[in-house]
Amino acid sequence: MTTSPPADRGQAVGLIIFVLGLGTLLPWNFFLTASEYFNQRLESNITSNGSSGVAAKDYNYDSWMALLSQLPLLLFTLLNSFLHHWVKPRLRVAFSFVVIFLLFSLNAALVRVPMQPDTFFSITMATIWFINMASAVLQGSLFGVVGLFPSRYSTLFMSGQGLAGLFAALAMLFSILNTSSEANADGSSAALGYFITPCVATLGTLLCFLLLPHLEFARFYLNKHQSENVETTLELCSPTDKKVLENSSKHQEANGKLFREPEEDPERASVLQIWLMAVCVTCVFAVTLSVFPVITLRVRTVYHDNSVWDNVFTCVCCFIVFNAFDLAGRSAPSLVQWPSKESPLFPVSVLSRLVFIPLLMMCNVENSNLTVLFSHDCAFVTIMALFSFTNGYLATLCMSYAPQLRDGRLSDVLLPGSGSGSGSVSLLPAGETGLTT
Repeated sequence: MTTSPPADRGQAVGLIIFVLGLGTLLPWNFFLTASEYFNQRLESNITSNGSSGVAAKDYNYDSWMALLSQLPLLLFTLLNSFLHHWVKPRLRVAFSFVVIFLLFSLNAALVRVPMQPDTFFSITMATIWFINMASAVLQGSLFGVVGLFPSRYSTLFMSGQGLAGLFAALAMLFSILNTSSEANADGSSAALGYFITPCVATLGTLLCFLLLPHLEFARFYLNKHQSENVETTLELCSPTDKKVLENSSKHQEANGKLFREPEEDPERASVLQIWLMAVCVTCVFAVTLSVFPVITLRVRTVYHDNSVWDNVFTCVCCFIVFNAFDLAGRSAPSLVQWPSKESPLFPVSVLSRLVFIPLLMMCNVENSNLTVLFSHDCAFVTIMALFSFTNGYLATLCMSYAPQLRDGRLSDVLLPGSGSGSGSVSLLPAGETGLTT
């Protein structure tokens, strides 16, 4: 029998999923926007421990941060695709949140602890590695959970992630303005608050995730027992069950549909259907992370005489502009979705983002060996706005289209009111439900 999902009372599940998206990226965005703190601490340690005749050591913090953040993301995202067979999502998510909380607590504790620059750099790099290791498992697991719900919940999750970046960028701006407005500002106090905030946010997000299965609407989509029971019934079907199949066949004919047994493994078929979306979303983030923030952080304003603008230029034009338009791009698919998932223009639009790499590298980048074609601040802001909007928009489309492609493929081989495969199949028309493999 077909059943309808209960109502999402007060949009509680939607709000929780939005908070989950916010909580997954908020800690790392705070860490990312704190690069100035780490660079200043390394420089101050060198100055205080060295003599005037000793050359300062260049740690290349931003370059190492980019490498040691993206490498574990890649490795552990792949590992997470195997972990889901043995470790339940609830355990993976909870463990990842605990690891992130402990690592940010460590960074908060180290704010007031003096240490040698080499030691501080090593601990920071190790922290970056393990934070992104946990983030990879966390995001992969949560995307799997969110994929069980209707596609609009994927948009809510992505919008929450976009807001996380904007929130961290605004916190960075307020910290800069507050520090510059006070003659004897305590930088360590600001940094301490900067790392305590993600700790509180991580605990709050973990509580929201633990609350999710207790909501009736969420249980409807998270419960796998119904589809597993149907799968078991079909697999154990024998000739003695012929009457049952005949009755089922008549029911199909009455509804204008014919029963077709699956000719291939539904899980394998679903993977083949969404591989293009996986490649597209990988390409979107690869283009973005190749220049943001490593290259964009080095862009300088042409108004050097204005000390206030020079002080906040990177925060405003790099982080706030990026995260504001990224959030707008992540929210736009709830209004319009173009190109469609079947259109060949979709992969073309994803590949066209490669043009942003040379465009950003030809802005007013400090110590650049390339010709500067876009020196003015307005040109940089315009390129950054388009760059970030397309990042959020295309990434969200990929995340929304993948479950639709999967649902559409399996709806052709399933009986109405029944399910096949190892995932949870809801009993509504394709495109309005969530399904996981």
